[in-house]
Amino acid sequence: MEKKLERAVTWLKKVYGNKPIPEWEVNESTVDFLYNLAECTEARESDAVLLIENMKQKAEEYEEKTEYLEALLREALGLSPHSLSSQGMGYLDVLVASAMALKTKDTSLASFFCAINNMTSELYAVESKNKEMAEELMSMREEMSAVLALEEQLKEDFKKTEEYLKGENHKSHHQYKNMEFLKNKSKDLAVRIKAAEEQLLASGFDPSLTHESLMNLSEEVAKLQKEIVDLKNKLAVYQDLPLSIPLAKVKVEEAKRELKALEEELSEDIEKLSLDLPSPR
Repeated sequence: MEKKLERAVTWLKKVYGNKPIPEWEVNESTVDFLYNLAECTEARESDAVLLIENMKQKAEEYEEKTEYLEALLREALGLSPHSLSSQGMGYLDVLVASAMALKTKDTSLASFFCAINNMTSELYAVESKNKEMAEELMSMREEMSAVLALEEQLKEDFKKTEEYLKGENHKSHHQYKNMEFLKNKSKDLAVRIKAAEEQLLASGFDPSLTHESLMNLSEEVAKLQKEIVDLKNKLAVYQDLPLSIPLAKVKVEEAKRELKALEEELSEDIEKLSLDLPSPR
């Protein structure tokens, strides 16, 4: 850290010169920062010095080459830049500008041809790239159109769905109100039925005359009628037997007695059913 601090202080003195160095907090972080800053600054200054020296060297080389070319023109053709006409100076400026634009190493015809060929190749590559980008752009436009169409379709479907749900909600609300009405009506009817039953019981009404009791009695009558039909069928079989057979006579007599008992029971049930029915008013 001491070497870095010494290096940082030396750099600060160089930067501020005769001016006093501002007070700053000396710690490991600030010392490292100033040390790195000094190293970077001096490296950049060194690079700048080298670049300046290189530029000076190139300027000297260009001056020497210019003097050589001027001497060559004077000796070979007896020309100098000052002896050229305004049109000749214009051509010379165009030649120099073209060489600088094409970045040729000199103004020879070969250098111009090479530079033009290179630029033509670059132009062809750029045109190919532009063509590819145009095709990609066209494809993206088509995809965008498809996406927009799909978006419009989704909006339309969403709108239809909203309208359908709105109608369904209205229908559900109507059905709910009807259900509530039927529930209330059912409760009211149950209360009224219970009140009517209590009123009938209070007036001496026989519970056996209710619709349920009559239906049960009707079912019993139908059941007895079926049993009678079955016994008659059995009796018909026995009636076909010869009368001279004692056992057959006994069975026939038993069947007759059973049939008679059932008929009497049926008659009693029918008579009871007719008596229980309320008379018409």
